[in-house]
Amino acid sequence: MYVSKNVTTGKIDKEKVEEAIRMLLEAIGENPDREGLKATPSRIARMYEEIYTGSDEMAYDHLSRTFTCENSDMVIEKDITFYSTCEHHMMPFYGKAHIAYIPDGKVVGISKLARTVEEFAKRLQIQENLTSQIADAIMDNLDPKGVMVMLEAEHMCMTMRGVKKPGTKTVTFAYRGLFEEDKELRDDFLAIVK
Repeated sequence: MYVSKNVTTGKIDKEKVEEAIRMLLEAIGENPDREGLKATPSRIARMYEEIYTGSDEMAYDHLSRTFTCENSDMVIEKDITFYSTCEHHMMPFYGKAHIAYIPDGKVVGISKLARTVEEFAKRLQIQENLTSQIADAIMDNLDPKGVMVMLEAEHMCMTMRGVKKPGTKTVTFAYRGLFEEDKELRDDFLAIVK
């Protein structure tokens, strides 16, 4: 079973988050007690509970319900919208995930691939690791003949700050099994997702 490396599971400590946000507001020169900010620490704590739940979930939970399948042709799920948070600047990055796998006797329900993407995206993350984690989880849990994952994302740390280049997309790939060996198979996948 795949377990993500470098992830500490546990619940969000809402009290600590609220305290930290109050301190942050003060550090940037704001008054955390003014009307518009009074409930902000609590709102952010609730938001963090929602957007950082991936640390408590395991891909196995989503990928364990499989169905027998004699077909060994490529299965593709494309345009899976995801939202994540860059661990370097704690700013969002978001985009589309495209996944292909070649079954070896079993397939997974189609929603489970999207849930797997969401699980890994809901944690502090970098896109390169997110791509590999999704591919590894599918390989480890479904034992397919091959997996290919492609993520396309816009990073707010490049859009709002630093170089300030909105619309720039970062594209990452992970190949496993037959997709590593067969360029034609990779090309077929890319032709379908473009």
